[in-house]
Amino acid sequence: MTETASNDASSTPIDDPSDGWFPESVAATYDDPEGANTPEVVNPAVDLLADLAGSGPALELAIGTGRIAVPLAARGVAVSGIELSRAMAARIGEKPGGEHIDVAIGDMTSTRVPGEFSLVYLVFNTIANVTTQDGQVDVFRNAAAHLRPGGLFLIEVGIPDLRRIPPGQDTVPFTVAPDAGGGYVGFDRYDTATQRFTSNHVTVTADGGRFRTIPFRYAWPAEMDLMARIAGMRLKHRWADWDRSPFEHESTKQVSVWEKV
Repeated sequence: MTETASNDASSTPIDDPSDGWFPESVAATYDDPEGANTPEVVNPAVDLLADLAGSGPALELAIGTGRIAVPLAARGVAVSGIELSRAMAARIGEKPGGEHIDVAIGDMTSTRVPGEFSLVYLVFNTIANVTTQDGQVDVFRNAAAHLRPGGLFLIEVGIPDLRRIPPGQDTVPFTVAPDAGGGYVGFDRYDTATQRFTSNHVTVTADGGRFRTIPFRYAWPAEMDLMARIAGMRLKHRWADWDRSPFEHESTKQVSVWEKV
């Protein structure tokens, strides 16, 4: 479990290594009302997921703090979740309606929960947190094992920015945000031989700075279609975003749906 250390000036979170890349120090600010937590980002995702789930139930892999699961449950869909980080999952029950969401603590490549689901989903690039091809195939297999016949598995993930890399370089910046007190720089660094990359975050403040790097593995849409076939699923939909816009060669992400056969 995550603990907190206190002193006279402040309370500093102590991160539990079993929480992986999303310990207490990350979970504490994950729900800040900006970026991925705005209604403009959350509502279109929930609209589509509710439509695909129908009468449900639905299972979210890497449910996190319930950013998507809690508003989806508010639409009347029975939602369960799997989450590796206890620090992240602890936030779900603190949200209105979150107490009705059952969460199993474990790895999404292998953790099983009871029941059959009409929809399993994995959003916000989280499939890339699994850094081997075998592990990503196991995610597909685990999703399929939870689905009823005809059930759907949805993934939202970005398309690699390899076309932005000049010859001889391996790094793509995605955010440069200076301000009077410091600033923030974010960049991805790719290894095209292994399909692995790191997302790197440099934050500078008047009191100092922080560098954080997270490993990922990218996979192209066609590779994920093969993973789905291995798991007994076939492609049903592929969109460029939650609004069901067509997926094209300039699309920067995919929202793909596979059906259990």
